[in-house]
Amino acid sequence: MQGLVLQLTRIGFLLLLWLFVYAVIRTLRADIASAGGSRLARYTRGDKRDRSSARTARGSARYLVVTQGALANTRITLGTQPVLLGRADDSTLVLTDDYASERHARLSRRGDDWYVEDLGSTNGTYLDRSKVTTAVRVPLSTPIRIGKTVIELRP
Repeated sequence: MQGLVLQLTRIGFLLLLWLFVYAVIRTLRADIASAGGSRLARYTRGDKRDRSSARTARGSARYLVVTQGALANTRITLGTQPVLLGRADDSTLVLTDDYASERHARLSRRGDDWYVEDLGSTNGTYLDRSKVTTAVRVPLSTPIRIGKTVIELRP
């Protein structure tokens, strides 16, 4: 009788363990899908709305590519919405760089051109070797440096 109770107890604990693991995985998937996962999916696959609006402007930038830094080779499909760069969780490109501010810089579209502006960061934003003090037009493939991170607009 004691052996049967011991076996049932073991099976019960094993079942509870698997239910706990299932609940944790389900919660993680929901959190990733609602917060960071949708944004990460937009970086790699591109949002259909952003992709179609980027195609309408021929010869303009379609992608924002990280060329140096912790997020090297990350590619964001550009649309009509401004791109917020910084360490804040609600930034379009969340930088994991100690030299970046919470809200460091913003890329915004004006017609077919993109402009970068520094948002009062501590260490500054640089467009090719010049410090950005006002909104400045960004030519294609020109490096934008934010701390140790370098990004470029690509067609």
